[in-house]
Amino acid sequence: MVLHAETRTRLRLPEAGRTADRIVAQRTHFAGPSLEAPDELYAVAIRGVMVRERDRVVLDGHARVSTNTYFGRFPASYWQRWTSAPSVDVTAVVSGTGLVRVVASDADGDPRTAAAARVEDAHGEEVHLTVPLDMFVDGGALWVELQTTTSGMTVERVRWSVTAIRARRATAVVICTFNRADDCLATLRALLSDPEVVQELSAVYVVDQGTDTVDSRAGFAEVAGALGPALRYVRQPNLGGAGGFTRGIFEAVRNETVDRVNLLLMDDDIRAEPDTVVRLRALADRADQPVLVGGQMLNLYHPDRLHVGAETADLAILRAGLPVPDALVGADVTEEQQELRVDAAYNAWWTCLIPSEVVEAVGYPLPVFFQWDDIEFGLRARAAGFPTVTLPGAGVWHADFSWKNWDDWSRYFSFRNSLITSALHSEFDRRRITEHLVKQLVDYLLSMRYGLAALVLRAVEDFLAGPDVLRDGGRETVASVRRLWSQFPETANHPANDVPGVPATEMTRTAPGGSPSMMRSVLAKRLLWHVLRKSRGTAAIASADAHWWHVSLFDTAVVTDPSQSGVRVRRRDRAQAAELARRAAGVLWRFNRDGDRARDEWRRRLPELTSRETWGELFGAM
Repeated sequence: MVLHAETRTRLRLPEAGRTADRIVAQRTHFAGPSLEAPDELYAVAIRGVMVRERDRVVLDGHARVSTNTYFGRFPASYWQRWTSAPSVDVTAVVSGTGLVRVVASDADGDPRTAAAARVEDAHGEEVHLTVPLDMFVDGGALWVELQTTTSGMTVERVRWSVTAIRARRATAVVICTFNRADDCLATLRALLSDPEVVQELSAVYVVDQGTDTVDSRAGFAEVAGALGPALRYVRQPNLGGAGGFTRGIFEAVRNETVDRVNLLLMDDDIRAEPDTVVRLRALADRADQPVLVGGQMLNLYHPDRLHVGAETADLAILRAGLPVPDALVGADVTEEQQELRVDAAYNAWWTCLIPSEVVEAVGYPLPVFFQWDDIEFGLRARAAGFPTVTLPGAGVWHADFSWKNWDDWSRYFSFRNSLITSALHSEFDRRRITEHLVKQLVDYLLSMRYGLAALVLRAVEDFLAGPDVLRDGGRETVASVRRLWSQFPETANHPANDVPGVPATEMTRTAPGGSPSMMRSVLAKRLLWHVLRKSRGTAAIASADAHWWHVSLFDTAVVTDPSQSGVRVRRRDRAQAAELARRAAGVLWRFNRDGDRARDEWRRRLPELTSRETWGELFGAM
């Protein structure tokens, strides 16, 4: 074998224990963990032919392969910002003849060669390249490019590593599940499919709150046997996502170690990329201060689409999931890369690593059942000096939010918990919040979603009632909210081929002519139409067209559910609308009168609500 060394390059044979003082920050894979994962998220052939396997790629002669891809890039800007690691080492086991290059980009996406090595007639030898992490503050990444001439080359076991500065922490995975036994089992199998990942885990907590339980599946015994004592399977009544995740945190902090532990929270229904575990853990272990490290969400049904690069919230209008400036939104990441470094306000718990000292410092999650629990915790941690890093290339697939049914009883929790979060972590501008609530209620009443309007009013009333509404962790609230929701006919989902009370001849789709340019005038006109009873007859309306200003034209609207599983029948009920409007006036008047008092009470009770003792009582009472 002959090596032609270029800048910052050396070739070494593997040595026993050589990486004992180093952290593997990520691995370069050339294919996904499943057939559903697009290969283009891992590596692309710029020229010639390559044959890819998960951890290995074979190049024919005159080929060029790049890992300038979503999972192939090393997020150098984030590593320079959040760690003091002076450089990253890239190692690869190479056979054949060709060029191995590490390429860097800057904040503008312009590429440059950072290190390279030429090998000739190699036979399973290790190439070792070192790249300083010193030119990426505003943005930029690193990736590997492989090139051959007349002969072929095989490259495998590509690893990125940094120097360690402390002993690595124990890492405990926490998965909360509720009647998604098959999904949860699939997530566990995905972790088990990668022995290197499993070896990094001290425990896997599965908190099962459902009636269709994970341990009822035939495959559970096999998974339990493979994980052995690392699997901690916990059954409890349904306390929502907040209660499920907190139970895992509660047990892991108590059981896993007397030292600090990484708490890696994961949804039960994600499709996991196992290397995301490696990447989150590595950044958390090497960071110069404790940080929450979150994974990004890729859309499950459109797996090359990034949901959002990093998120923030506008608590004055009770909105979360907003992209931070310069973050990619809905981007096809086979065509567009994340060059600029952006700072997240929080990370959702589809996958998020939380160092246990954050829990020790700020307390446990709020017992809000679900929705906004992860947002509130992230904002609380940030206020206490623990930032969140949403790490590019650390991704999992989750069901597309655009297909999610937002007309659901769970919207009560979204409204109530967003009010709680706003009270705890903002100036709590009652005027702006009231304006937002009025807009929502007008939208719901005009578009004949009376159940949603009722949920909003119940949410505001319960917020004003104060922290005692959380006393049981949400079990009684869930039951009463679902009863309230079921009282409204438009909340039921029907098969599209059998819509009650609507003849098939009236199911012709009616599309809007375009978005109005003068919304206030249109609003006034629609309200007047309803008073004068000038609404039209029946229309079938696609989910994408179900805007209030279009739906409100009709007396009956058959609207496609966003999940595409059926339709909802919305019928004009002027008496119901008038009663809800009357109630809304009273509730919002009380909100403006008593909102500050409620805000102060939520703030005063926060340490109690998020204490280990409070959660211990909830768990112990089961």
